[in-house]
Amino acid sequence: MQLFFVRHGESVANLLGEFSNRGIKHPLTPKGKSQAIALARQLKDKTFIKLYSSPLLRAQQTSEILASAFNLEITITDALREFDVGIYEGTSDPEGWQAYKEVVRVWLWQQDKQRRLPEGESFQDLLDRFVPFLAELTVNFGDRKEGILLVGHGGLYRCVLPDLLSNISYEFSEQHPIDNVSFILAEYQNGQLFCRQWCDRTI
Repeated sequence: MQLFFVRHGESVANLLGEFSNRGIKHPLTPKGKSQAIALARQLKDKTFIKLYSSPLLRAQQTSEILASAFNLEITITDALREFDVGIYEGTSDPEGWQAYKEVVRVWLWQQDKQRRLPEGESFQDLLDRFVPFLAELTVNFGDRKEGILLVGHGGLYRCVLPDLLSNISYEFSEQHPIDNVSFILAEYQNGQLFCRQWCDRTI
């Protein structure tokens, strides 16, 4: 089984610098749509059997372009939603971004999985919705050779994937940002998930 963890295309929220992790708002920009089309072309020689998407609009719109290219249905799952930033939702001020960076730093470097932004999610909350989802995929598709597309968010992937990919560290994740429509390719082998490509880097 090959898992393609795809970050959505550029969205209006990216341009605004706004936290937009709830509800259906902030669509893809024209550039974001072009990015998704280019990704579909990049992956045209791959065979995919499933496509899962975060419920957030920018991820759904990215998924729609990929679904059309590969003739797939979209399955929406909350497991792929970006993490909730609580009181900073809908804001774009520097204070909120500084608080965001600090809580991620504590998660990754101090391994304090219970820390959270006020009214937001903890690292443990992310794992509690993400890990069972991946476990179900390995049970249902672990022995398949085809790929599965998972369209989600950079913040989520940056935090949880080092916990789940055997050959990726938090330090590596921190040093290699996940750009719009970049993807992380993981393979399931011998009961473990291994990263084979992180954005433009072969592992």
